[in-house]
Amino acid sequence: MLTALEMILVCLVAQAALTDLTLRKIPNVLILSGLLLALILHSLAGHHGAVAQQWLAGAVTGLFLFLPLYLLRGMAAGDVKLLAMVGAFLGPLATLKVAALATLFGGMLALVMLLWTGRWRQAWRNVWTLCAPVCWRCLGVPMQAVPLPVVASVGGIPYGVAIALATASTVLLA
Repeated sequence: MLTALEMILVCLVAQAALTDLTLRKIPNVLILSGLLLALILHSLAGHHGAVAQQWLAGAVTGLFLFLPLYLLRGMAAGDVKLLAMVGAFLGPLATLKVAALATLFGGMLALVMLLWTGRWRQAWRNVWTLCAPVCWRCLGVPMQAVPLPVVASVGGIPYGVAIALATASTVLLA
């Protein structure tokens, strides 16, 4: 049986996944209301220190797990904030599980989207362009540093869907 905390979380991430699919954006009002609901529900649970241990530690864990991907321009800010909201509900340990599952689901979603749109050849060329100099250096070929050409992106993925699937899997299978 799901607790109120888990039911609200599943509804929030489902809404985030739907808006990410349709608008390619996760609204800040959804994230902020989720953070506030998690804070209120943790406070009402009556556990001494639950706010600091679960809400704050989970939110910070979720934020810092995907922040490097945002800084490297591999992920949108809404996805990072969504994982922080999930962390506020679940706490730090469950957030690690959600992040690992979201990475797996996101990779599978990316592969499906590459095959669906037919852009897998361009994706392979982009990967080769990035990895070839490193491979040649590892084989001992002396190379001068050459700036990489600007390659066309093969598109973004709605990562909110992967986070929602990972959250629902973690909550429902616990």
